[in-house]
Amino acid sequence: MLDTLPQGDPRLLETPMAQRLLAANIPARLAFTAADGTPRVVPVSYWWNGTELVICGFAPSHKNRMLRARPDAAITIDTNDNPPEVLLIRGRAEITESEGILPEYLAAMRKGGEGVEEYLRTVTALAPRMERIAIRPTWVALMDFRTRFPSGAPDWMTGSVMPNSTETETIDKEQ
Repeated sequence: MLDTLPQGDPRLLETPMAQRLLAANIPARLAFTAADGTPRVVPVSYWWNGTELVICGFAPSHKNRMLRARPDAAITIDTNDNPPEVLLIRGRAEITESEGILPEYLAAMRKGGEGVEEYLRTVTALAPRMERIAIRPTWVALMDFRTRFPSGAPDWMTGSVMPNSTETETIDKEQ
């Protein structure tokens, strides 16, 4: 069963929770290393094409220059609900350039709702040069804080022992 796959397995992307997050109209956060060696995190729109998470932007950009130099990247897509649902992805960024609007940019923006078509007509008329960042997941994790927890979560969080108890005092899930 997909829901029992271990953290890190890219097949987790096939689970209902991952598919829901990948299709949601919420920003992803892209983490990468800047030219000076310090970390950066930026919110981005994205499109999942079934094998790659695609992020498009207008060229030239500082972000893409930095990703070309250091292509390792991490992405998180998460909700504001309590408990949150979290999708974590790691992979290497592959960047290509193109004249005009990229189809993945159009698809990502169309997740946005009202007013998007007018914005897209304006941007398309400008025929900008775009950059396409494609990240093929090599490591994936899911957390819903009900059935899937961070790998380093304390036992009391996962329900295997009571808070402030000894290791032998377990929570009876039948009560």
